[in-house]
Amino acid sequence: MYATLISPEELKSLLASGKPLMIFDCSFDLMNPAAGEEQYRKAHIPGAVYADLDSALSDQGVVDLDGTHHPHPDAASGGRHPLPSREKFAMWLSSVGFSNDMQAVVYDRQNANYCGRLWWMLKWAGHEAVAVLDGGLQAWEAAGGEVTDRAETSHFQSNFKLGPELRSLATTRDVHKALGKPSQTLIDARGAPRFRGEVEPLDPVAGHIPGALNRPFTQNMDAEGRFKPAAQLKAEFQQLLGGRDPASVVHHCGSGVSAVPNIIAMEVAGLGPTALYAGSWSEWCSDPKRPVAKGD
Repeated sequence: MYATLISPEELKSLLASGKPLMIFDCSFDLMNPAAGEEQYRKAHIPGAVYADLDSALSDQGVVDLDGTHHPHPDAASGGRHPLPSREKFAMWLSSVGFSNDMQAVVYDRQNANYCGRLWWMLKWAGHEAVAVLDGGLQAWEAAGGEVTDRAETSHFQSNFKLGPELRSLATTRDVHKALGKPSQTLIDARGAPRFRGEVEPLDPVAGHIPGALNRPFTQNMDAEGRFKPAAQLKAEFQQLLGGRDPASVVHHCGSGVSAVPNIIAMEVAGLGPTALYAGSWSEWCSDPKRPVAKGD
């Protein structure tokens, strides 16, 4: 079973073994939501299922007549990419033919920014056997892995059963209640200019949650887009934490997506599992009564 990362070579062996497996392509572009599926159609690992961030991995909610978007009442988080309920997610997994006996392998073309979301959601649904293809589609192609532009045949409906949550989801209430207490260490995965509040391209308010530490998710990767070695990640996170307990960490970003590479990196480093605040900055800043910090 692969539970964090899988290399292109290991995936090739797994495919050759004939063991139950489903591969998911999670490529996406926040600024152009249609681009990810276009990338998938042009080239994907044979047999891969496309998992769209907006329609499959987020609660689509309802839109008012004035265009205001609201999550469904059963959504598991708020923010720009609200988590669907575990039950809705299980229905989607069943609809694409994913079953509890399968190994899941997830990948994208964007430094694990988007496939990490599906990795985390599968853990949250109680499924341990899910791994990120280290280095993404680029590493797969560099290793001589096959890609295709063919349309994949749909799978028979399965019956994915939810298990106990294997990863922790923190709510806005949880984060607010523990603000400033040693029991909680917030790590923000957004780029430094957004963290400092110098720019804000996506949300109505610039800044960060008071007390948060900044670790842009791209810092987990080497020049080839693979996760850095475990010892290096461990040293970097320990330096960032400055003696704080790794178990106290709650990760967030803008909308709960790019925070996940930090979660995976801490697990690779032997410092996890840690919690995810999926609503993230977009949910936090939606209420002007919540405090906002700027600068470092």
